[in-house]
Amino acid sequence: MWEIIVAIILGIVEGLTEFAPVSSTGHMIIVDDLWLNSKELFSSPVANTFKIVIQLGSILAVVVIFKDRFINLLGLGKKPAAPIGPTNRLNLMQVIVGLLPAGVLGLLFDDYIDEHLFSLNTVLIGLVVGAVLMILADLFGPKRPRVETVDQMSYGQALGIGLFQCIALWPGFSRSGSTISGGVLLGMSHKAAADFTFIMAVPIMAGASGLSLVKNWQYFTSDALPFFIAGFISAFIFALVSIRFFLKLINRIKLVPFALYRIVLAAILYFVFL
Repeated sequence: MWEIIVAIILGIVEGLTEFAPVSSTGHMIIVDDLWLNSKELFSSPVANTFKIVIQLGSILAVVVIFKDRFINLLGLGKKPAAPIGPTNRLNLMQVIVGLLPAGVLGLLFDDYIDEHLFSLNTVLIGLVVGAVLMILADLFGPKRPRVETVDQMSYGQALGIGLFQCIALWPGFSRSGSTISGGVLLGMSHKAAADFTFIMAVPIMAGASGLSLVKNWQYFTSDALPFFIAGFISAFIFALVSIRFFLKLINRIKLVPFALYRIVLAAILYFVFL
């Protein structure tokens, strides 16, 4: 029963933080290492597989929220009656351009990142430096963005956001924190940058998670399955709620409140635990 409770809690943490600019990896490490005190459980291959499963729950939430957008990207939807912007609408090639930089670096350095960068110390660095980037984006981003919706973005902006996504390979930086900051600095509204961030996250996260699941399929045993299902459902539900809330809020409050939260969290963790 304790394992199911742990699965639900971690699913909640994953769902609430995966797409908010606060670092889901950082929160997962913090909850795992410092709060739940479950190192034996979560250092096992079953636990690593579980973390992949709950990520898929969060990804499914994005697919549900942006289902019409994904249908259009695949060329299955109706064309808009009137042009929306310079490129008419976001297209699949722009998403691919945004995915390439982090995708290539992730493949090259995946083993190194797993072995050397997943610790509380590295997460604290990522939390603070990522917060600084977010504050700089709000300070120096244009007051009147040239790109109000994701349909108006250029290929250059897609590539620029993709380059900013590379920073998020360092645990604690946050994929959405890095890419939304990059989008804002490149002249996009916070909402447009967030939309592109979430859309871009689906193929790269689904691909990485899918490959990991194939490698770890043997751990889907009858004993582990309830653990996986509880975490998956929990992550899906809370990601669904948090993404909808975040997208309604981001243009109004911008990034600074999230940055301040990250700095306060890092300070508390440093003084209490290190």
